[in-house]
Amino acid sequence: MTGPQPVLSVQDLSIRFRMRDGAYVQAVSGARLDLAAGECLALVGESGCGKSVLASALLGLLPGNAETAGSAFIGDLDLLAADERTLARTVRGRRVGLVPQSPAAHLTPVRTVRSQLEETVRELTGVRRGPRLRAAAEEAAERAAFPAGHLDRHPHELSGGLAQRAATALALVGDAPLLLADEPTTGLDRDLVERTVDELRRHIGAERALLLITHDLAAAERIADRVAVMYASRIVELADTADFFGSPGPRHPYARGLLDALPEREFTPIPGMPPELGALPAGCAFAARCDRATGICGTRPALADGVACHHPATVPLEAPRA
Repeated sequence: MTGPQPVLSVQDLSIRFRMRDGAYVQAVSGARLDLAAGECLALVGESGCGKSVLASALLGLLPGNAETAGSAFIGDLDLLAADERTLARTVRGRRVGLVPQSPAAHLTPVRTVRSQLEETVRELTGVRRGPRLRAAAEEAAERAAFPAGHLDRHPHELSGGLAQRAATALALVGDAPLLLADEPTTGLDRDLVERTVDELRRHIGAERALLLITHDLAAAERIADRVAVMYASRIVELADTADFFGSPGPRHPYARGLLDALPEREFTPIPGMPPELGALPAGCAFAARCDRATGICGTRPALADGVACHHPATVPLEAPRA
């Protein structure tokens, strides 16, 4: 007997960009992940590892020089195979809500936040006019901790944090089955980070899922059920949050290095730099930075039992300092 169908199922997703000189940049390589209703999965990793490219693929927002392979199903719809008409009319906002990384580019600069919320409410909920429309827009703002006193301001009059909360409010309007939050805490202080991610978590309920793309490991630990670690285009570890941040801790040396770099832990940076996505090695992309590397690391490890490493850690990670 099989379980319920996942909200999102990504299988062997690869994305590369063809450059003008004919070379390719491999942004995502063979990504696999399932996201169940009621679940939050945090996708973490250094800048440039491919996290936001994966998110753009799910919304059909890749540039024209992108080439994709694999599949990404939401329900019975393969998002990678859907045409622009389908994506625009039935996916964006309705089946996938987006909290963008750059809200300034997502908000219309010549319209107030209120008018943009009301337009989104009309489009996605069927509430057309009058007090109900106004109330629905204000409720959406409140859900994202956006202050009512700023609703009649234009985006350029907002701080970065307020712009992020306005974009979050827009994403929550349609109650989409999948909420995709791409660095939703950028520019927010810690109290607002916690309030924002808590609201995103409340959005999940029993029937929805959240894919949280973030550099903020504290935010991931706070609300995620599982953590996927991405490095140099590849998912290298997938673990339950309690295991990842507690005991036994991460098993991939890179994932372990991410935690060791935190101020409340070892505060030790990972040596070296990640490889260029246009010149990825055939084997383990982390081998050049890894003190566990041996000759076998010249071959690419598969993601097996939640980790893509020939020499996964087995010793529990030291607990953070009090």
